[in-house]
Amino acid sequence: MLDAVLARLGRLHPKVIDLSLDRMTRLLTALGDPQDRLPPVIHVAGTNGKGSTVATLAALAEAAGLSAHAYTSPHLVRFAERIRIAGRLPCDDALTTLLEEVEAANAGLPITFFEATTAAALLAFARHPADLCLLEVGLGGRLDATNVVARPAACVLTAIAYDHQDFLGDTLTEIAREKAGILRPGVPAVAAPQPPEALAAIEAHARAIGAPLLRGGIDWRMTETPGGFAVDAPGFAVAAPRPALSGPHQAGNAALALVAAHLAGLFPVTADLAAAALPRVAWPGRLQRLSAGPLVDALGRPFWLDGGHNPSAGEALAPVLAAWAAEGPVEMILGMQTTKDPHGYLAPLVPHLRRLRTVRVDSAPAPFDAETLARVARETGVTDAQAAPDWHAALAEAAGRNARLLVAGSLYLVGELLAENRVGAPE
Repeated sequence: MLDAVLARLGRLHPKVIDLSLDRMTRLLTALGDPQDRLPPVIHVAGTNGKGSTVATLAALAEAAGLSAHAYTSPHLVRFAERIRIAGRLPCDDALTTLLEEVEAANAGLPITFFEATTAAALLAFARHPADLCLLEVGLGGRLDATNVVARPAACVLTAIAYDHQDFLGDTLTEIAREKAGILRPGVPAVAAPQPPEALAAIEAHARAIGAPLLRGGIDWRMTETPGGFAVDAPGFAVAAPRPALSGPHQAGNAALALVAAHLAGLFPVTADLAAAALPRVAWPGRLQRLSAGPLVDALGRPFWLDGGHNPSAGEALAPVLAAWAAEGPVEMILGMQTTKDPHGYLAPLVPHLRRLRTVRVDSAPAPFDAETLARVARETGVTDAQAAPDWHAALAEAAGRNARLLVAGSLYLVGELLAENRVGAPE
């Protein structure tokens, strides 16, 4: 069964994360190098916005009448969400067979869970026809398991910020160098607007290897329009509607995807295509409004979910919460991992929160204790921040109040709610 093989793969390496391409290269060789038999690849790295950018690229391809494989992580409810084969989720039986094949080829040697599952995705993508393949980096870029494609059609760098410093470095320069490691000589690349030190590192690496680079805010620009936004890049200009994904930051992700699709050159990117695709983009767990299902019924009103978990995610949420707070009270149910920075995440949100309830996320590998997280929230400035026994209790307490509610801070927490609510879960 699927759960059994996933559990076995998770025991093949003592570390969850061990950045290296040696094990991955060995396993792919044993599998016949499927990474060399993929349709044209668009490779996406960055700190925030990777999944939204991939989802937008998939919607653009589908609106153009093409099919797209997509590899993303983590999943929210079902493991199958990570591996979309020509736009469809595989069944658990097919995944089990695929993963068992990877397990056999690995022959019991050390391999991380992410490396093994990435190999499974590449094997599936090599065996099924599609017009393009979208690969989202798991962590970093240079040594990420996805960084095995010799010549992608295009490389994409979303906004780079502080996250995973234990693995990528303590400065934006170091983090950007790792993420820029997906760039390839002669392969067109596009970067979102970046902090100066991150941009300098990206520029230096692109020059060193001869990767043509379009820089957001310099070589290409996005401007807001009454009905959406416009993108202007060398030899490319298009007007687009607001994307279906919530939050003002999503226009930037959509603009980045439009430029990336143009650079890849796999289909014409026009205003008509953007108008057809952007209203259809779906990416659950990212400022997602739940309007139906048993949890909505229990609360007595719609509420929102967001899996962002680093300081830059908090900054992206701040204008959304500010607009909500102008209309009435806002409260949050928060769960996070100890590998994250709750103070940095909450700091931009403090002025807009009436109250906050913290919970332990039992499904997460390293969850914060709810009492500790509540204390950090109070130290950050949230006056009414208290621990709840679990998110069920926090949701029940919120049912008696008339306030906008956001459940946030962890994709694991979002996944738990989506699994129980069923309506709104990824399909």
